[in-house]
Amino acid sequence: MTESIRNIAIIAHVDHGKTTLVDAMLWQSGIFKANQEVVERVMDSNELERERGITILAKNTAIFYEGVKINIVDTPGHSDFGGEVERALKLVDGVLLLVDASEGPLPQTRYVLRKALEAKLPPIVVVNKIDRADARPQEVVNEIYDLFIDLDAAEEQLEFPILYADARRGIAKTSLDQSSENLAPLFQAILEHIPAPAGDPTDVLQLLVANLDYSDYHGRLAIGRIFSGSLARGDEAAIVKLDGTTQKTRITKLYGFKGLERVDADRAEAGDIVAIAGVEGITIGETVTSVETPRALLHVPVDEPTISMVFTVNTSPFSGREGTYVTSRHLRDRLKKELLTNVALLVEEMDTTDSFKVLGRGELHLAILIETMRREGHELAVGKPETVTRQVNGKVQEPVEQLILDCPAEFVGVLMQKIGTRKGINTKIVGHGRPGGRARLEFTIPSRGLIGLRSEILQDTRGTAVMNTLFDGYAEWQGEIPRRLTGSLIADRVGRATGYALYNLQERGELFIGPGVEVYEGMVIGENARWDDMEVNVVKEKKQTNMRASVADEAIRLIPARPLNLELAMEFIAEDEYVEVTPQSIRVRKKILETNKRPRRHRPRREAGNERVPQPVG
Repeated sequence: MTESIRNIAIIAHVDHGKTTLVDAMLWQSGIFKANQEVVERVMDSNELERERGITILAKNTAIFYEGVKINIVDTPGHSDFGGEVERALKLVDGVLLLVDASEGPLPQTRYVLRKALEAKLPPIVVVNKIDRADARPQEVVNEIYDLFIDLDAAEEQLEFPILYADARRGIAKTSLDQSSENLAPLFQAILEHIPAPAGDPTDVLQLLVANLDYSDYHGRLAIGRIFSGSLARGDEAAIVKLDGTTQKTRITKLYGFKGLERVDADRAEAGDIVAIAGVEGITIGETVTSVETPRALLHVPVDEPTISMVFTVNTSPFSGREGTYVTSRHLRDRLKKELLTNVALLVEEMDTTDSFKVLGRGELHLAILIETMRREGHELAVGKPETVTRQVNGKVQEPVEQLILDCPAEFVGVLMQKIGTRKGINTKIVGHGRPGGRARLEFTIPSRGLIGLRSEILQDTRGTAVMNTLFDGYAEWQGEIPRRLTGSLIADRVGRATGYALYNLQERGELFIGPGVEVYEGMVIGENARWDDMEVNVVKEKKQTNMRASVADEAIRLIPARPLNLELAMEFIAEDEYVEVTPQSIRVRKKILETNKRPRRHRPRREAGNERVPQPVG
């Protein structure tokens, strides 16, 4: 037992205040100086995390309170990044479960709590955002108890302490009528209810690698927890690889954590979370152990991926104009590099050398990878997201998700109809009597029914609905789901779009581009109002003549175009289309660019008993 250490993970649904709470804990533990300038949500250091306001990567920090070192792991709140949560829970001895005082437990709350209960980790429940006008803390506490019981929590796990907090103001209290000016009750609860890490410092060294980092001076760094034994700088150690083989190495650098910084350490013992250098070739899940008596720890299991996409090289006429890395070798190397740290990702080779099948947890999981590659200077094309099916007892099974919608009561009928057409089954309707008359709808729906659903729901509810999903296992193939009922407007030649041509086309459908944008043959420039595709000339100019017109020229009034971002483009494309991704542009194009070689799209016909059942993937 190492009494001077506590290891804890903060788990919650997305946007329930995990990172804000860590900010307050860092400030009140004296990590930052009084006059130090620090950005909000300091743990969200990744550029994409700060833009989207969500945590994507699990990160750890350490604070000191009353002589005890508290290692804190901040975890993502979105189910697509569940692999990060599973990994983080292996490092800790207890969890801080945050729940919004108004929204209550949501799908990711259930997911992360289930993982924590399976790992036998004691929880501390924090009801956050008690300052909200629509806060209902007592009802939320009852919902939390219901959730624990629903997840078959053991009796000792049900005896959890409850705190009420306002993370933005940095206060926590054990009861609603108690006055508090800081987070001292929370720190005390951590010291009292989270057990000190087990492990004998004199036993054989066992360090499980849970994360990787990189230093310009020391190369690859492995971050992990010492489960037993001790480690000193300069020690010889053995790395037990995932295939069971061992590799000798020397620990050239040893770091501990203090606040947001890595600090040099000469020695670390069982229970502590450290970073080590001198471990080239090490990957997540491997064990650093003694050379004389190597003893490996169990590998961290990760849930299977549910969505696949084809990544291929960009073959459009504009290829190479904006990106630095455009070849299949660049694409292969980048995906291999991603596999080192992204444990929930799988990459499969395809028949052609320039295409790869990438499997992930969800659309957002893959969209974040694509956006990261794009910002690094890569050019690529990606296909339509598809669900990963499997065969059980001769029957095809597909992934099913739990869908929870929070929306104004007036839109309930519209959403029920929309989700019903996508094979969604309504399981629950709850109205909390909140201001504004909002309702919560719960559905079970095939994962493929979610593709393209988010943008449609926001459109139908005028942006007022909140949508959350959670993987809920596999079920038998649910039959055909209606696909996009509209066709595409496709440019039939290279050139620059003109206002004159677009003005005459805007009656045909919705445009994605404005005047002055360069186009090429086979590029999708809009959505056709009809079911079929239409080749159009968007570079046509108005012919000037010497003849005087009897009426003045009509002023061209263009309806504003709807530019597609990466997620919208991924949801929009059909099976015969790609999203072209470059550092500066997102374009939609046909897989076959030449009009005379492209097969025409026919009206979809669905007859009873004639539905296409896909072959299982993997």
